Amino acid sequence: MKKTIATLIAGLFATAAFAQAPTPAATTPAAAKVEAKVEAKVEAKQEKQAAKADVKETKAAAKADVKEAKQAAKADVKEAKHDAKEAKHEAKAEVKEAKADAKQAKAEHKATTVAAATK
Repeated sequence: MKKTIATLIAGLFATAAFAQAPTPAATTPAAAKVEAKVEAKVEAKQEKQAAKADVKETKAAAKADVKEAKQAAKADVKEAKHDAKEAKHEAKAEVKEAKADAKQAKAEHKATTVAAATK
């Protein structure tokens, strides 16, 4: 920003100097060429700085997108871990219930066998 301002000020002084100094008709085209070169350089610098600003904005947006994607991925991983944990607990509960059912069935079978044997 400081360079842009300095360039603009230098351009103003250069144009003011050319505007105040009476020049012979023979040197006018040379002064016009110099002034055109200075203006072209100033414009080129301004365009370059605008391009740099665009690049910075693009980089900042990309960083924000990456950060958001990382957070979303972390949330997905956390949710998947939670789901896996729940599934594990449900499986354990089902196994426990199946064992209890098997134990009860075994006890019932034993009771009916004993009852049949005592008849």
